[in-house]
Amino acid sequence: MPRPFFLKTAAAALMVLAGLAVHAQGHAPHWVYKGAHGDAAHWGELDPAFEACAKGQSQSPIDIRKTVKADLPALTFAYGNAAPTLVNNGHTIQVNLPAGNQLKIGEQSYELLQFHFHTPSEETVAGKHAAMVAHFVHRNAAGELGVVGVLLEQGQKNAAFDGIFQHLPRPGEKVTVDELTLELAALLPEDKHYYAYEGSLTTPPCSQGVHWMVMKTPVKLGAEQIKAFRRLFSANARPIQPLNGRVVKESL
Repeated sequence: MPRPFFLKTAAAALMVLAGLAVHAQGHAPHWVYKGAHGDAAHWGELDPAFEACAKGQSQSPIDIRKTVKADLPALTFAYGNAAPTLVNNGHTIQVNLPAGNQLKIGEQSYELLQFHFHTPSEETVAGKHAAMVAHFVHRNAAGELGVVGVLLEQGQKNAAFDGIFQHLPRPGEKVTVDELTLELAALLPEDKHYYAYEGSLTTPPCSQGVHWMVMKTPVKLGAEQIKAFRRLFSANARPIQPLNGRVVKESL
């Protein structure tokens, strides 16, 4: 993959994840998912820093359809309980977390930075979207990003997520809720089998070199929880991107 499309440093990665990426003149290029100006089909035209959105050959999200069974390392989540900060950055609800929660993949360790939501799910399985997806964003010591996607389907109300959906911040708000603690492990499916592929951030600057792991088993959310999110963001999913010869692996 061409080097210019990678996040160069851990600091750059963290700026993007915090929504702080800015133009050289100090102005944040305006982008949207749909609309007359700046929609997903034209992100690459908005700023030279967004070039990968148009020209990158390993972009996300993808349709997970043809996979190769592989002896992938187990995902070991050393997640504890954490007091979150909820942020409405204008594109999604992002749940920022304190340090101390780890994902181990083989010998590689990643720190959980934040998770956020899209509706419908950005990735599809055999062409089908889930109602939503949660993307858990991690970073290793080398500054590489590993994102775990948890598909969210409509079902019974999910108590583990309820503290988030009861306190969704309005646009531009950053909220901490007294005595709100998330049991992070409870947000994940019990079955930890997954799909793996190499991709990118799904928002500008669409930087590549992101290790993607999409859980095979969805998690349920209640209809009211999904509606609460959609009242703020009716649709915030980037369209499916071409595989361009990439192999999607499926854990045994």
